Amino acid sequence: MVDARLQELLDREAIRDCIYRYCRGIDRADEAALVSSYWPDAYDNHGAYAGPVSGFVEMARKVWASGARNVHAVSNILIEFRGADRAAVESYFLALQRGKGPDGVERQVMLAGRYCDLFEKRGDEWRVASRTVAYDWVDPQEVPEGSEAERFGPRTPIGGAFPDDPVYRIGNSTDGPPA
Repeated sequence: MVDARLQELLDREAIRDCIYRYCRGIDRADEAALVSSYWPDAYDNHGAYAGPVSGFVEMARKVWASGARNVHAVSNILIEFRGADRAAVESYFLALQRGKGPDGVERQVMLAGRYCDLFEKRGDEWRVASRTVAYDWVDPQEVPEGSEAERFGPRTPIGGAFPDDPVYRIGNSTDGPPA
């Protein structure tokens, strides 16, 4: 019995890591991290897109190319196992997004909702097999004036895309204090 409970804890942590990896991927324009959170044959329904995950990744590439800024925070992750290799997972999210739409107009929006995921374990790895995003809150906001350098002031470094964001230099740089 102890072994089964320990395996469940390990599986829960692997699912959480996958959700966090998705957020890093989408926010930091890190395609490898984004792709690694889904099975290649996964289905994604994000509202603006519904279909094979490959199409969602292609849509994300276009958003990243526009210089958009995204920040996702996840919480309230509820994991309900459906056997040893499937789990129904509900994760609340808060997303701040700013970027140019297809019409070239820059917009900013705060979104809140839930990722309603079917996770599957294949081999020793958990990933999303199917995702439906349920939107619970949409708040269009005014786009701030001025450049990021003006708005952020001395608050640097400013978060950025892969590979320039500071997270990719952790342990590989002389930017910080000695280890």
